[in-house]
Amino acid sequence: MGSANGRKSIFITGAASGMGLETARLFSGKGWFVGGYDVNAAGLKALETELGADNCIVQTLDVTDKKAFDATVAAFGAATDGKMDLLFNNAGIGAGGFFDEMPFEDNLKVVQVNFIGVLNGIHAGIGLLKATPGSLCFTTSSSSATYGMPGIAVYSATKHAVKGLTEALSIEFRRHGVRAADVLPGLIDTPILPDGVAANAPKDGMFRSIPPIEVAKVVWEAYGSDKLHWYVPPELAELDKAAGNAPEMVREQIATTGPIAKAIEEQAKLAGKN
Repeated sequence: MGSANGRKSIFITGAASGMGLETARLFSGKGWFVGGYDVNAAGLKALETELGADNCIVQTLDVTDKKAFDATVAAFGAATDGKMDLLFNNAGIGAGGFFDEMPFEDNLKVVQVNFIGVLNGIHAGIGLLKATPGSLCFTTSSSSATYGMPGIAVYSATKHAVKGLTEALSIEFRRHGVRAADVLPGLIDTPILPDGVAANAPKDGMFRSIPPIEVAKVVWEAYGSDKLHWYVPPELAELDKAAGNAPEMVREQIATTGPIAKAIEEQAKLAGKN
């Protein structure tokens, strides 16, 4: 286990793969001390080997376990002289299907990881953030926080919650000199995607497949900025505006041309025959 030794430090959940892994690599390459946390022990071991044990601290962490989160942050603080320059709440899971057809326990698990896990992380980390001048509390939201997305209704709801929480805390935390912001990624090629989704994504447009390093670059840029919402790709900001200005129009577009429009139409036809 390494120690920061005066270097800036970042605490990353979901660090064993995807956006978290690329963020760990990027910040380490720029001389930061990295705290990497995930439920994937093998992935964390590989990360530690790649970055070097003197340049990071890795530990398995279930973000839904508040006591474990508190203890993990305390250990991170012991390695960074009580500082945390950037908290990246990135861990998340997905579950798809029609809400009324999914096991309720699956939906609750999404809420526990994607929102309660974020609450746990911010509550655990705020002490170190307050002790660090210029610190940033940064959280992964989603393009599905621009408008509630059918087929991933609860996932989408958790990401709306993250976005709203970020907006509120970006004001509340000003009294401590701590910034808060989030990233709203579109279709990022990470293990959370079902098989074949990235390969079958459009080649251009706002829902094209994007490599996770692009999100890592945004995390780096956000540290030096006071911008609130970061969209990857940037065109998603237009969808967010449209959803606010004309939600009924966006609803009809999603219902008739969205990724599960055909499934909705087929089920409606079956229901009409019964």
